[in-house]
Amino acid sequence: MKHTLLKQIVVAGLAVMTAVSIAGCGGSKDGDSNGKSAKIGFITAYTGPGAAYGQAMKEGVDLAVEEINKDPNTKVKIDLKTYDTKLDKTEAINATKKAIEQDKVLAIEGPMTTGEIMASGPIAQQDKVVCFTTGGTGPDVTNIGDYIFRNAIPGKLAIPQTVKKAQQKLGFKKVALLYSNNNDQMVGESKIYQQVFADDGIEVVDTETFADKDTDFSAQLTKIQAANPDVIAVAGLYQEGALIAKKAREMGMNQPIIGNNGFNSPEYIKQAGAAADGTMVATPWNPERQSEKAQNFRKAFVAKYGHEPDQFAAQAYDAMYIIHEAVEKSGTTTNRKKFRDALAQITNFEGATGVFSFDDHRDPSMDLDVLVIKDGKWTPLQ
Repeated sequence: MKHTLLKQIVVAGLAVMTAVSIAGCGGSKDGDSNGKSAKIGFITAYTGPGAAYGQAMKEGVDLAVEEINKDPNTKVKIDLKTYDTKLDKTEAINATKKAIEQDKVLAIEGPMTTGEIMASGPIAQQDKVVCFTTGGTGPDVTNIGDYIFRNAIPGKLAIPQTVKKAQQKLGFKKVALLYSNNNDQMVGESKIYQQVFADDGIEVVDTETFADKDTDFSAQLTKIQAANPDVIAVAGLYQEGALIAKKAREMGMNQPIIGNNGFNSPEYIKQAGAAADGTMVATPWNPERQSEKAQNFRKAFVAKYGHEPDQFAAQAYDAMYIIHEAVEKSGTTTNRKKFRDALAQITNFEGATGVFSFDDHRDPSMDLDVLVIKDGKWTPLQ
């Protein structure tokens, strides 16, 4: 009897000690974040046709994670799981499933493009896991559901600002439009262009289409040349954009080019060469911005990688910092609903790209700069 009572007391004592030990290590049903790391998925396309964008994003994210994890003030470190989609929708779907079901991530930064997030976002929404895209600019991205966020600048925010400032500067009245008709993002952005031109009383004298990976734009540009627009607007990625600019200049067409988000890569200037001069875009990243956050990021990036960051590197870098802030504010590394709610409440976050908040649709609310390429460099449009 005494032995039985003693055994019960020992067992009870061990149970209490175990419970105290678990509580002290931060274990709880909500994944108390003290002394833990948060598992974050990062889905991008750092090989394949979109590699220039994806590699830039990967460099930005890797730098942010390195800084966060080394910071002595960091309460929760980032355990990053990276997936390469090769700019393929099926790969994006598979990566999203793997991140959620196998790797049990708290949240995902990515996928990269509108087509990828439109394909894989519904899976994350159904499983109630945040997808925070830094490249999906199409108009319907955040309509997928309340777990879809972005700091990618949607065309509905960027294109009107570019057109307005370009029109104020140049006073143009006639425009020709080219867009990729097999790219969800570019089809959506072509409609935004058309609406902006209609609202501003700008005549569209010709509209031409092409496909991603096309290399010959002679037929489209011959028709545009005959229509004699004041400017040429393009909705496309940097590869096709560079070829369009080069061919237009070869044909003696010196009109300014209004580009969309896809042009915001150093590869556009590299591939188009002198033909890139006169191209205008709206962007949240201005390398000349004299803020401490922007210049510290720029210096750290150049020191680590040996080249200047672009918009996609800066946005991906900021996105990881925003995600980390939401992790620490939520107080959890496993409760996806708490994390989502903390993320939605982020306001006035100052990063490399400026001061950022989410609007009611989880889209970015921030000021943009309109830049023009002069002598092979992006400079503010004055």
